[in-house]
Amino acid sequence: MENLKYKIINLFFIEHLKVKDIADNLNISSAYITKIIKTDERYFQEKNSRKDLSKSKRKIDKNNYIKHKREIKKIEDNYEFVKSQHIQDVKELSGCSHLSDESYRKWNYSAYIYNPLKHRYKFNEKLGRSSDVPKYIKEKY
Repeated sequence: MENLKYKIINLFFIEHLKVKDIADNLNISSAYITKIIKTDERYFQEKNSRKDLSKSKRKIDKNNYIKHKREIKKIEDNYEFVKSQHIQDVKELSGCSHLSDESYRKWNYSAYIYNPLKHRYKFNEKLGRSSDVPKYIKEKY
């Protein structure tokens, strides 16, 4: 019996197992385990340290949860922004049968380089240009 008490105290104070885990391992009631560990002088110190540890874990988990929610919100906001831009572009591009040069430049902005001296955009010839793509587009004020 003394060996069992020593084993319970060892599992609780040295290996820091929970009362339920000790009860499952040794096939003893948790009330008996609690009764034994409460007789030890280290019980209240261990209880407070476990309480502090649990509090810090909850704080970390809460911060991670909030951070995760913010990341999800940021992704959703970015998606909504891109979606609204897409809808606006579709309306702009499909509004008429002929696409203006300015609309084409906005739609294909990476293909044009701005020349501030001439106040116009020049097509990047490295990309290869077909005959129906404008070479220069004047800046609109």
